[in-house]
Formats: sequence, C-alpha cells, structure tokens
Amino acid sequence: MASRTLPSERDRKMTIMLTPFMSCTAKLPIYGFFTALFFPKYAGFIMVGLYVLSVCTGLLVALVSKSTVFKGEAVPFVMELPNYRLPGIKNVAHLLWDKAKDFLQRAFTVILLAAIIVWFLQTFDFRLNIVSDSKDSILAMLAGFLAPIFRPVGFGDWRVVTALIAGFMAKESVVSTLNVLFGTEAGVLAALSPLSAVSLLVFCLLYTPCVAAIASIRRELGAKWSVGIVLFQCMIAWVMALLVRLIGFVFM
Repeated sequence: MASRTLPSERDRKMTIMLTPFMSCTAKLPIYGFFTALFFPKYAGFIMVGLYVLSVCTGLLVALVSKSTVFKGEAVPFVMELPNYRLPGIKNVAHLLWDKAKDFLQRAFTVILLAAIIVWFLQTFDFRLNIVSDSKDSILAMLAGFLAPIFRPVGFGDWRVVTALIAGFMAKESVVSTLNVLFGTEAGVLAALSPLSAVSLLVFCLLYTPCVAAIASIRRELGAKWSVGIVLFQCMIAWVMALLVRLIGFVFM
C-alpha cells in the first residue's frame, strides 16, 4: 500500500511484485523449527543466509524484470516534505480508523473467504463427511495430487505439501500443521533429509506470501496481477529450491 506514493505506474508495480521476496517475520517460526531440528550448530548462520538470499533473489528478479516485463526509464522519485508538527489525537484516530476500515472492508473479505475454504478442505472428505484424521481430508488428497511436483526438490511427502498449502493462510501455520500431521519431530526427521530441509527452507522463503498480502496486492493491482504474482513466486521458489538441491548433491 505504501507504493501509492510512487508517481510511476511501472515503478509501483515492480515494487509490489518484489516486496514479497523480502522475508517477513511470520516465516521466522519455520526457520527456527527446521534449523533447530536439522542444523542446531549452524542455526544462526543459516537464518542470516536465508535473509541474504531473499535480498539477492529480489535484486536478481528486479534486474531481469526491468529489461523484460517493465521496460522503460525509471521516473526520478522526488517527495516534498511538509513542515512537521505534533499530530492531534483526534486526527490520528480518524486516520487510523479510515485505514483500518478500508482494510477490513476490502482485504478481510478475501482473508475470511480463504480461511473458510481451508477449514472446509481440512475438515471434510470428498463425500462431505467430517474426518477424524486429517490424512483423509480433501486438503490431504489435494496435497497428495500435488506431491509429485515437489518430489524433484526433495519434499514430495503429502504432509509437507499440506503444510505448505496451509502456509498460504499464515506462514506460522506451516510448523503447526507439520506437528499435527507428523506427530513428533522424529517423524519429520525420518521424512526429510538435511538437504531436503534446506530446499524446503528456501522454498518457504520465496514462495507465495500469505493471503493477507495477496489480498492487499489484489486491492492495489487487481485479481490478474495477484494471481500472476502468486504463480510467479511459486515458480521462482521451486527453481531456487531445485538449484539448492542440485548444488547440495555436487558438494556432498
């Protein structure tokens, strides 16, 4: 939403597209969980490396985009700063209410709809019976259908794919979903190798942002752009995870 201050539509779209590549704090539980489980001695180094990778990926995508999709000269950004005064409580409260109301009316409707859909998929099977085990749910079956796509990058287990789908709602839910589906940390260790864990970390770093961010992108650019950004980021995340896995095979 802050991109509204940019006078150039080209720069505005590029900013919105590139911002989700920067790692948000909601992904920290994922980093902490996998680094503590697989690489406890190098947890700090790996987490810093993930942040560096996110910045480098964003810069690389920016360099490619400005010469392909977003051709043209950048418009110089000049902003005149007004005289600063201590704001009044009434004005601040009014401004906050306007911004919150705008978000609730436009973005929250999308978030609520997505939450209902995910809840429905996790709760029922294809015969619309309530499942006692999440592995029998529609979401798990869909994850099993998508699992072969992730097999080349090292995490083709349907439970991991289910967690990634749940992460579309909120990235923190990736860890909680894994705990529910695997039951114990030993189950995660058995399902993933250290190299697969690194590939998964890279994928979680770069794949589609949560539904709240997508709703904001839709609010600013429209449905086509929001869908396009989701697919584009998932593709970039898959390619980067595959590269990490291939590099790991070379040096192992």
